Order: sequence, then C-alpha cells, then structure tokens
Amino acid sequence: MRCITYAGETVLTTDDVAQALVTLTAAVANDGQAEAVRIPIVIEDTGEHSEAELVIGVGNDVLSAPTDWDGEAPDFSDAAVRLRAHRSFPRRADSADETQAGDQHVSDAHWDIEFDGFRTS
Repeated sequence: MRCITYAGETVLTTDDVAQALVTLTAAVANDGQAEAVRIPIVIEDTGEHSEAELVIGVGNDVLSAPTDWDGEAPDFSDAAVRLRAHRSFPRRADSADETQAGDQHVSDAHWDIEFDGFRTS
C-alpha cells in the first residue's frame, strides 16, 4: 500500500494504482497539460473503499510513499489498468505503438529518460 500526498491531503491506495498515477502525472505534465482523474482509495480509519478525484499534470505535485498496512491489500487493479490506458500514458516501442511510430518522421521522436524510451510528439 502507498500513501498519495496531494494538495496537503494524504490518501491510501495500492502499489499498482500509485505507480500508474505517478507515471501518468509526469506524462500529462510533460505534454504541458492538466487533467482530472479518479483513483480508488482506502479510508484509513474504517478500511472502507472510496474514490479520490485529483487534477494531475502541470502544476500538480503527487507524492507516493510506502506505508505500513496490516492485512491484504484491496484489488484495485482495474483502476491501474484504466490509468495505464490513458492516451498520455507512456508506451514502450515494443507494443502496438511500434507500428505507429514507424509511420512517423524521425524528427518527431524524442528520448525521454524518465520513461526509458522514445516518445513521439
């Protein structure tokens, strides 16, 4: 489980959602954009599941830190998949995007060290 700190508030979510959120936040910011997203969270006092809405991207800092958690983590994998399916989420060239990347000019490709690969503009 991870604590997500955003705008002075802290929420709890799973490792996979936190990783996808941080990666997507950086990608949206890299595109010079900001967008609203929802993530599933666990209410710390009660253990109940809920959702948090965040604006990610330019000017919106997201911190993900490990936290102590007793018990089994909830299954929020569907939410992590939705975040990774976002159009701005970085894709590796070995996926279906490889075909699309081959159709673009080399001048449109940029090395992005934070995402371990090429991104196209």
